[in-house]
Amino acid sequence: MIITAHAHARAGLVGNPSDGYFGKTISFIIRNFRATVRLWESPHFEILPTHGDLAKFDSVGAFLKDQRFHGYYGGMRLIKAGIKRFFDYCREHDIELSDRSFTVGYKTEIPRLVGLSSNSAIVTALLRVLMNFYDIDIPQHDLPTLCLSVEKEELGLSAGLMDRVIQTYEGIVYMDFDRKLMEQRGYGVYEPLTPAKLPPLYVAYDPERSVVTDISHRNLQSLFNRNDPAVVGAMHRFAELADRGKSALMDGDWETLGRIMDENFDLRKTIMAIPPENLRMIEAARATGVSAKFAGSGGAICGLYHDGRQYQQLSDAMAALRCVAIRPIIFEP
Repeated sequence: MIITAHAHARAGLVGNPSDGYFGKTISFIIRNFRATVRLWESPHFEILPTHGDLAKFDSVGAFLKDQRFHGYYGGMRLIKAGIKRFFDYCREHDIELSDRSFTVGYKTEIPRLVGLSSNSAIVTALLRVLMNFYDIDIPQHDLPTLCLSVEKEELGLSAGLMDRVIQTYEGIVYMDFDRKLMEQRGYGVYEPLTPAKLPPLYVAYDPERSVVTDISHRNLQSLFNRNDPAVVGAMHRFAELADRGKSALMDGDWETLGRIMDENFDLRKTIMAIPPENLRMIEAARATGVSAKFAGSGGAICGLYHDGRQYQQLSDAMAALRCVAIRPIIFEP
């Protein structure tokens, strides 16, 4: 029997990037894109390679493009690290696993390196199939922390909990990463939100944009750890924006929510350098009258539009930049 699990792309609605700084944030899932992991019992253990793991290309140009999007490692290291951390978790919690081998393969439709969380989606889907295969249940609030440890502890990458929380809980989630809670129990308050009416959200991304943001995030974390006044102050304001955004979302006040999203990005500009390639997306979107902020680390944006006509104007503006605009599917039909 083949076991299949999925995890979807995500976008930060308000508060990003405060999730890594004991702050508050709201994120939503993007069901338009997903990572898929398949696993089945086999006489031997095998990880099947996919795009980014292969060493045969149609041309040198094809290799260089693949390297730009996947680096030198592809997703294979995520699967390896994910399996190791899963077994570590089970050993640490005295969970006995059966001695069975399996074959595992994966693929992702999520645009790479544009801030929509492709890597964490692969790991989240992997953990889901492993839990199914071994018939064990990891508490939902622990799963994002385990997922984070795969990239942060095993691979030494800079990452935060927000992506893993929303990909675990799905829908729309308000997160409070209160320092006391995080230090005492290792997870925050994760509150699924079900507004009476969904906001008119859009997501736009640059399919050719591929930037690793690990260094910029490390620098920001370093400033925060040194109690840099500008960074610490900004993180407090991000948390306030998340609370205000939650109220506007639940009240169906889209005008206020749009302003808060704009303020979120403008605040980000005060503590992080914004590459021109990413800034042009924000400026082009706002020129059509919509709100706009980063959906994640850059390369993708999100915001609110007023009506179908304005959405078409936004789509045209993004197309002029060779970017793609979509209406995100958040909840299953």
